[in-house]
Amino acid sequence: MKNLFFISIMLLSFNLANAQFSNNAIGLRLGGGDNFGTEISFQHRLTDVNRLEVDLGTTSNPNQNSWSITGLYQWTYKIDDHLIWFAGAGGRIGSWSSRGNSTKGAFLAADGNVGSAYVFPVGIQIGLDARPEIGLIDGELLRNSLALSVRYQF
Repeated sequence: MKNLFFISIMLLSFNLANAQFSNNAIGLRLGGGDNFGTEISFQHRLTDVNRLEVDLGTTSNPNQNSWSITGLYQWTYKIDDHLIWFAGAGGRIGSWSSRGNSTKGAFLAADGNVGSAYVFPVGIQIGLDARPEIGLIDGELLRNSLALSVRYQF
């Protein structure tokens, strides 16, 4: 019971002290799960505590290439003046093609997102996040990507 009370107080305090962030940020998200991928990442503030992130990316491995667009709705929580953590949900759509033969396909997935970001006073944002994914149409059933992102806030 004490643990439940403590967790409730912590969550309430995070909600009361949400992070302030710039209206927009653009940069790169680098990483991947089984594959290495690069995404052009754009974040847009919707409210003081919510933002929309849209990522356009490519992934490559020895067997196939793919491209995708991901959209995420995120909640942000302030840890201190420069550090935030965030959680969100959204989806990803894209297509893939195999190397060596003409096999191609499209996919649709539901994505989660959790991570942390540090904002330097000059407007550079460095972040680390995990993005678990459930394949809905013609994709891997479960997939996870871990990535480092660098964005400029404006």
